[in-house]
Amino acid sequence: MASLTTTVNRAIRSRPATQAGLPLSPDMCSLSHMATNLAIDDRLLDEALRIGGHRTKKDTVNEALTEYIQHRRQAKMLDLFGTVEFDAAYDYKKQRRRP
Repeated sequence: MASLTTTVNRAIRSRPATQAGLPLSPDMCSLSHMATNLAIDDRLLDEALRIGGHRTKKDTVNEALTEYIQHRRQAKMLDLFGTVEFDAAYDYKKQRRRP
């Protein structure tokens, strides 16, 4: 026979959060998420928290991940330089002129 805790957990999981009586958070509803345990260097995290001016470690890590992704995307863009043909005689303003 299932324990009372297991039965309650199954009942809560089978209903939407509002019906289960759980508070809804905009962050929880719009984003895919799961709890993750990470071993992060405390000195690095404390310094990032201080420099970034964030209130929480979570905000600090999220901002750091966002900046990391932006940096990597920018680096990929740099790889495109020199791969597009350039025509010095091309007049891009010509198409803007009215007939």
